[in-house]
Amino acid sequence: MKHIMENLTEQLKKDMNKIIGDFKSDEIMMEVLKKRLTKKEFKFYRLRCINTSKENMLDELRCDDQRLEELEKQTILKLNQEKLKNELMG
Repeated sequence: MKHIMENLTEQLKKDMNKIIGDFKSDEIMMEVLKKRLTKKEFKFYRLRCINTSKENMLDELRCDDQRLEELEKQTILKLNQEKLKNELMG
C-alpha cells in the first residue's frame, strides 16, 4: 500500500489534463478514488501506480487486452471529470 501512495500523485499528474490546484493527502485521495471508481477501475489504477506489467494486469484483473484498454479509457475519463478533480485537490 505504501508503494502505491508514493506514486499516486505522480500518476495522477500524468493522467489528468488540467491540474487545478494542489493535491490533497494521499490517504484522502485513495478514499476518494475508492469511492468514485468501480472496483475494477480502482484495482486497475492501483496496479498502474505500482508500474505493474500489462501481462500481470491482465492476469490480476482477469480480463483480455480489449477490456484492459476500455478500463484505462474509462478510468482516465473519470479522473478528468471536474467533480472528481475537485475532490482530489484542495
